[in-house]
Amino acid sequence: MDHSKIRNFCIIAHIDHGKSTLADRMMELTGTVAKREMKSQLLDSMELEREKGITIKLTPVQMHYKGYELNLIDTPGHVDFSYEVSRSLQAVETAILVVDATQGIQAQTLANVYLALEQDLEIIPVINKIDLPAADVEKVSAQLVNLLGCKPEDIIGVSAKTGLNVEKVLDAIVEKSPAPQAGAAICSDSTERGSASSSAEKSVATDFSDACPRNNRPALRALIFDSYFDDYRGVVLYVRIFSGTLHKNSEIFMMANHTKGLALEIGSLTPKMSPKDTLEEGEIGYIVTNLKTTREAKVGDTVTLVKAPATQPLPGYKNVLPFVYAGFFPVSNEDYKTLKDAIEKLALSDSALQYEPENSPVLGFGLRIGFLGLLHLDIIRERLEREFDLDLVVTNPSTNYEVTLNDGTEMEIKSAGDLPDQTQVLEIREPWVKGEIIVPSNMIGNVLNLIIEKRGRQTNLSYIEDRAVIDFEAPMANLLTDFYDQLKSTTSGYASFNYELADYRAEDLVRVDFLVAGQRIDALAIMCHRSESERIGREVTKKLKEVIPRQSFEVALQAAIGARIISRETIGAYRKDVTVKIHTGDRDRKAKLLNKQKRGKARMKRFGKVDIPSEAFTVMLKRDGE
Repeated sequence: MDHSKIRNFCIIAHIDHGKSTLADRMMELTGTVAKREMKSQLLDSMELEREKGITIKLTPVQMHYKGYELNLIDTPGHVDFSYEVSRSLQAVETAILVVDATQGIQAQTLANVYLALEQDLEIIPVINKIDLPAADVEKVSAQLVNLLGCKPEDIIGVSAKTGLNVEKVLDAIVEKSPAPQAGAAICSDSTERGSASSSAEKSVATDFSDACPRNNRPALRALIFDSYFDDYRGVVLYVRIFSGTLHKNSEIFMMANHTKGLALEIGSLTPKMSPKDTLEEGEIGYIVTNLKTTREAKVGDTVTLVKAPATQPLPGYKNVLPFVYAGFFPVSNEDYKTLKDAIEKLALSDSALQYEPENSPVLGFGLRIGFLGLLHLDIIRERLEREFDLDLVVTNPSTNYEVTLNDGTEMEIKSAGDLPDQTQVLEIREPWVKGEIIVPSNMIGNVLNLIIEKRGRQTNLSYIEDRAVIDFEAPMANLLTDFYDQLKSTTSGYASFNYELADYRAEDLVRVDFLVAGQRIDALAIMCHRSESERIGREVTKKLKEVIPRQSFEVALQAAIGARIISRETIGAYRKDVTVKIHTGDRDRKAKLLNKQKRGKARMKRFGKVDIPSEAFTVMLKRDGE
């Protein structure tokens, strides 16, 4: 395919602004999918994606329009999957920015625009849902002009649902989107400039040094922007070819992971797999490999050939690490093997998913699993329950902490239960995030109060028309549980929220343990700031009192920091009238029976075990008493 006839682009937007619907109309108009096969959100193949109405996994598709090859990547909109968005942007030259005409610019819109500008992409602004009665096209256009510095006439108003003006978007892609830049052209360009080239030009020439080896045949370099595991075919890679040519059955090498594989089949997606013999420079396609797990070929890695390898990988690879952890335990211990097998299968397709065995005296055997965020956690939990028919207990989500011991040893802990004795700990560092909230100007006070409650601090305040953009910093642990719900509640649903990990900071952190009838329950332990420990201890013990059933003996619920009890609640014993069978007024007989009952309850209190229901392990998800 002629380079000048290829256009690589992706669609970026906030959640539910119409990315997948716009992709549907484009495939319909270009004849990529027959009308009889058309259905809404065609690229969202997972049942969970269709049900929740969100894109979880990015999807590429190739279309043909007016003699041009258009390669589209439909990206997720949620903050938990922003890493996938950033890799997609590296694989394209143009981004279509979709904004809802009824909602305007939201937090994830801004985040994606910043990512696109970092990659120096051509941005085509599109306002969707202009046919709705609540649409305010003029106001949203002004917001886009203010954000991008574009002209009002550059903005295309569409209705992705009805197909109105979608042809104009396709025409804009053909006219405005740059064609893929050939590696050889860059190389010859930089060679001609010689010593007169600027530092910026030199960096470009260095980056494409593999594109012009001595024999003038460019070395293969392809960016992996997604991968998944197919039960029948193994690991399938979605790639963008930046230089060189890939042939079927070639031996391939992943430069960051240092793993070798075989390109059993290559081709393009239309959106079904269409096999080809070669993938040329500038094209987007797939590679079916003989690899056994996606961990061998992670997103962001560079693919080259074993026989003629490139010397430098493509820039931008980083190993994405989870920072939200939760314990997953089967209700029945017999299901532990099923849970382990299920997580192994899901991890084949999700290289960000990390897990390790965990054992709790109360919950039995389970797994501690790492996630990219709470939505990621929720999706994995739902998939385990639906696809593998598992009944699960999920413990309170926590983040990871960096700990320095008195002897200088550095360690990372993923739950409060892993923290060594406090006397051995010199310093604990917790992750902080940089966040961005977009909210109507008249609600700024509510949001700032909420940020302060979460130990956060505002760093900047700016305005886009009648909306305020609040930049802030806050500890990750305080945003994990109910921050998003409280934000929506305090702003009547008008606020949108985006965040990214900033750094780790030393704070006065303590481990709060919870004791049920004198027994320490490690699965309930949490890490928190000392200033918040008493309040959290009181809230959690009150919640536990509501969910733990009464026993035949008195049960003490306590929160403690080390040996110091900071709060207590008591579940009263069932009262049984043992004197009911005495029909006389003999006080001695009554006293004898009551004393016998008292001794029995005291013995039960020493040896009796409390059955803790699964609800007790999720009480901290909603600490505000809702």
